Amino acid sequence: MKHITIISLVSIPFLLFGCNHKVDSNSGNNEKIETSKKMEEGEQRQDAGKVGVVELTREQAETIGLEINSLEKKSLGNSIKVTGQLELFPQDRANISPFVGGNVRSIHVIEGDKVNKDQILAYLEHPNIITMQQEYQEKNNALIFLKQDFERKKTLYDKGVSSGKDFQMAQSKFRATSATVNGLRSKLKLLGLNIKAVLQGQIFSAIPITTPISGYVDEVMVSLGDYVAPQNKMFTISDNSEIHADFKVYEKDIRKVKEGQEIYFTVAAKPNKLLKAKIHAIGKTFENAPKALHVHADVHNEDKELLPGMYVEGRIVQDQKMVFAVPEDAIIKDGEQSFIFILDEEGKEDKNKMKFKMIPINIGITDLGFIEISLPFNITKDVKVVTKGAYTLSSEMLKGTTEHSH
Repeated sequence: MKHITIISLVSIPFLLFGCNHKVDSNSGNNEKIETSKKMEEGEQRQDAGKVGVVELTREQAETIGLEINSLEKKSLGNSIKVTGQLELFPQDRANISPFVGGNVRSIHVIEGDKVNKDQILAYLEHPNIITMQQEYQEKNNALIFLKQDFERKKTLYDKGVSSGKDFQMAQSKFRATSATVNGLRSKLKLLGLNIKAVLQGQIFSAIPITTPISGYVDEVMVSLGDYVAPQNKMFTISDNSEIHADFKVYEKDIRKVKEGQEIYFTVAAKPNKLLKAKIHAIGKTFENAPKALHVHADVHNEDKELLPGMYVEGRIVQDQKMVFAVPEDAIIKDGEQSFIFILDEEGKEDKNKMKFKMIPINIGITDLGFIEISLPFNITKDVKVVTKGAYTLSSEMLKGTTEHSH
């Protein structure tokens, strides 16, 4: 059974959002009376607002999935609504296929593995790979003889001893074989083989398949023994560190969008976290159905938790308005009054226990799953707010009050 302590309720007044009134010469007195009446009603609501306190152990807080974060300012309202998805730059994705056909002898990675540039992913083997190395060795040996023959006949030709025909034939054979050797050398380099070792007589029965970029293995499309034809895809590697967002902006909003503007967005995987991107490019061609331009924005992805293909919903900031805001899940509603839970660390003695105080607040703009809030005057802005699990805490407090009344 969870140990929950209910501390007596204390009345705490809270700030109301200011109201701007435009007064003309005919209605000034009436508006002043109306404003005074609203303030009195607000004071009455303040007196009605009660603060509850609930205490849990750290284990209980973890069990019910509480999340606690510092109160932060966020940019809300007066912005352009956009949707899109996260994408990789072309240079951060690699589809890996072999230059020559062969059978898969071994596979060294699985999906999800982190790999570094030039790391070996698999080996392919085929008789043609062996034949190519043999031909290179034979042609290279022949080239040594043809070079000597060409140089000898050139010397004789220069001295007028040898005929021009003999010299030209020697030159032709030397150049043709030289071209063949250079071509075979380049092919073997592409296959990742050690050229010096091959020239010394070593024959490799398999070639390595390596990755041209660092990143993570997305797909493995082969099994042991499979024959892979040239240019058939074997692996897909992606580097998510430089991810970007591809947003759609509708025609009516295009004139408001400029490079360098900031976009605040959310993803389903982190619904309570407001992420930020900056526009680096705006498309020049409209997409039909619906008619919109693509806007590309750089995203900070230090923790690598954002993945390509994720759906994003965001706002392009026009006039920056920074306000204190919390996720919608942090707000508790009781009639017309709103509350949040904050971590109460005053007079804390038992490190294993956590005390939470439910305080009344006023709310303002709602945007991107966040709500602007105004705290009571005696609550500092460095408080820590329960951003997930607030309704569970409220239920626990209500249950504790019911048990206490019995």
